[in-house]
Amino acid sequence: MGKIIVEECKIEGLKVITPTVFGDKRGFFLETYNYNDYKKAGIDQVFVQDNQSASRRGVLRGLHYQKKYPQDKLVRCIRGEVFDVAVDIRSGSKTFGQWFGVRLSEENKKQFFIPKCFAHGFLVLSEYAEFEYKCTDFYHPEDEGGIQYDDSDIKIDWPFDALEGAQLIISDKDTGWLSLRETIYT
Repeated sequence: MGKIIVEECKIEGLKVITPTVFGDKRGFFLETYNYNDYKKAGIDQVFVQDNQSASRRGVLRGLHYQKKYPQDKLVRCIRGEVFDVAVDIRSGSKTFGQWFGVRLSEENKKQFFIPKCFAHGFLVLSEYAEFEYKCTDFYHPEDEGGIQYDDSDIKIDWPFDALEGAQLIISDKDTGWLSLRETIYT
């Protein structure tokens, strides 16, 4: 019980995980995390903090990262649907500045593993979404960094057309981030 399917992404280190879902007339059951299964899949991290957020359609959160206390993250959408994005900001990486995105939803039950030194963000596509993530380090507010969600060098292809006329909602903090290029050279 509890086996997972792990898909390697085009950027080394990123992984999309699909759990085995057992369903019957009562509903369904799945293991959302099993250390042994994840370790076999190459995800051998100790998670120390779990977070959950709720957002409405059009909310874009990110792109966030921790500077001195980087976190591995295992994320999933437990209600609704989001487009989840990770941007490689690993110094010296051959895919530095590249992004990968995946739709996570309560229907597909997929998870996305994002290693340290990636910026992370998501766009809510459904009317309402609840998002959970496990982290390997604690959140340090003074250590938070970010990158513009619409950085012209990164060129994330956000599915804004899926918002069906809803307004894009971004926090003041997230509209104030610099581009990746400006972040590196300032």
